[in-house]
Amino acid sequence: MKGAALKNIFLIAFLFISGSLVWASSGVQLSACGPEYPGLPVPRDVQASRGKKLKLASVLQSRMVVQQNKPFKVWGQAAAGQEVRVFADWVKTSVAVNADNDGTFIAMINVPPVKRGDLSSHTLRVYSADDTVVLDSLLIGEVWLCSGQSNMQFAMKEVVNAEAEIAGASFPAIRLLNVALNFSAEPVDEIGGKWTECTPASVRNFSAVAYYFGQRLFKTLDVPVGIIFSGIGASTVQAFVPQEVLEKDSLLNAVYLDPYLKSPKSKEKIDPGFTFEKVTRPFLLYNAMIHPFLNFPIRGFCWYQGETNYKERESFTRATQSLIKSWRKNFGQGELPFYYVQIAPFDHDMKDPALAFDAFFREAQEKVSDVNNTAMVVTMDVGDAKSLHPENKKPVGERLAFTALNRTYYYSRIDYKGPHYMNYAIRGNKVTISFCPETVHRGLRTSNGIQPFCFQVAGKDRKFYPAKAIINHDRVIVGSGRVKHPVAVRYAFTNVAVTNLENGSGLPAVPFRTDNWEE
Repeated sequence: MKGAALKNIFLIAFLFISGSLVWASSGVQLSACGPEYPGLPVPRDVQASRGKKLKLASVLQSRMVVQQNKPFKVWGQAAAGQEVRVFADWVKTSVAVNADNDGTFIAMINVPPVKRGDLSSHTLRVYSADDTVVLDSLLIGEVWLCSGQSNMQFAMKEVVNAEAEIAGASFPAIRLLNVALNFSAEPVDEIGGKWTECTPASVRNFSAVAYYFGQRLFKTLDVPVGIIFSGIGASTVQAFVPQEVLEKDSLLNAVYLDPYLKSPKSKEKIDPGFTFEKVTRPFLLYNAMIHPFLNFPIRGFCWYQGETNYKERESFTRATQSLIKSWRKNFGQGELPFYYVQIAPFDHDMKDPALAFDAFFREAQEKVSDVNNTAMVVTMDVGDAKSLHPENKKPVGERLAFTALNRTYYYSRIDYKGPHYMNYAIRGNKVTISFCPETVHRGLRTSNGIQPFCFQVAGKDRKFYPAKAIINHDRVIVGSGRVKHPVAVRYAFTNVAVTNLENGSGLPAVPFRTDNWEE
């Protein structure tokens, strides 16, 4: 054999033995050694990823919770064409995939259902030819993504009886991820923030509503719970909706997207720094704080937002419904449950107790639940009309949990709906209000033992007056001496109404009106 041929044989053998030859996903044999071997050409995109170390997506970390009973995606970056092998200690076999030409890989691992009381710790190992990544202290359980604005961001250190509540927050099987604020004009894949065990130290600055939600789930389900908070105060609904979704809807485009794209603000370089103006811009928060999670298996969403959009009506309802539908589509996990919170009473520093623009906004919020597999939590009884950020967050988080336990986990004996208006009947100067039977099957009562308040009645002149109300079994009878011939009733239909009417499960009545008069 001639010297040149023999030299080439030894060279190829060396490349195979050293692992320098890799296979692209297309099956083409490629060299990682560079242009000095012209007989083995390397495409430019592959050359760009040469030498890239194995790296998992920043969402995937030690101490996270893996969603039970769903396929779990392990994704990240490696050298182009390189084989990546994934081992999880809860399955008997490994999974191998090859990175694409841009160095991206996604592997899928089955995750079994977890049994009550099983808080076992698990390990995930990911190997390439040159690198190993190990994720440990993993738990298998339930994962929820919580988002919204300041009342969802509101931290445990700010709640009622904060220090005692924080001191009792030692739950090693509850894991928290507090996502760092970021904005982006284009969808991104990386986040800031670390998965941590729930301890007094880690919960102090964590979302109170999200923590109380997760705590109640854990205590009831007795399986690990992972809670992700990815939101920011003062943000608008349109900030969390993908740009293309806003663009395709003529109403949303006209109200939110087009004015922004035509403004000088849209031409600015986007950085992660907070401003009250930046959190109102369309789609930036979706790109930076929701998009990175699209591959991550979850059970559902909790949402608390609206105060910044309170002057809007139809566009807000449409935008929130579009948010729900687009998140579900992009996560690709079916009609994930979406449970959200209605805004609390607030006077907006105005002294007129008859103002009702927030009531009409709450009505727009309630219409969001026309979308399948959604439900709204009411906060009219735990608000503080003098504060945009009521401190009593425990009932809010627990009501979200009651909703999830009933609707997602099928604990049918756990009520989640407060009294919901059904119809009315007028007899003389009295109006009898009836509620949907399933919302009052444990009866009606008030939280403070006195008669219900926050009712108003009006005659044909459409002027509303405060009304007296009494509970009669599972109905409420309403009347006012100033209205001899009532034609309409409103309940908690002002900005500042803090209510006391509830059902036997302690869940507050939903605000309502019997009229359809324009605002």
